[in-house]
Amino acid sequence: MVVGLLLFVALAVFQLGLALYVRNTLTAAASEGARYGARADADPADGADRAASLITSALNASFASDVTAVAGQTPAGVRIVEVTVTAPLPVIGPIGLAGGLTVTGRAFAEEQVGGAPP
Repeated sequence: MVVGLLLFVALAVFQLGLALYVRNTLTAAASEGARYGARADADPADGADRAASLITSALNASFASDVTAVAGQTPAGVRIVEVTVTAPLPVIGPIGLAGGLTVTGRAFAEEQVGGAPP
């Protein structure tokens, strides 16, 4: 009885760690993709491709199936690039709820920077 309870708790802690690892990896990839797509010589779609590539190299390719990037603007008028990743939330090992986890990365669009450096 006690061994079963300890095993259950250990597996629950392991699963929580896996879910946090997946979320952190997706967040880092979305942020890196936004920075990549926000470069002056790049397109937001380049950022989405970069994020998908990073996710595929760190996790299963199924986690990179829904990656989007858009160029937007904040209420203050600052242009940004936003990369959004929607992926399964791992519930039992890597198997999980489709679309259960959505993370976003944003970056300042470099194309709006002008003028000569001081």
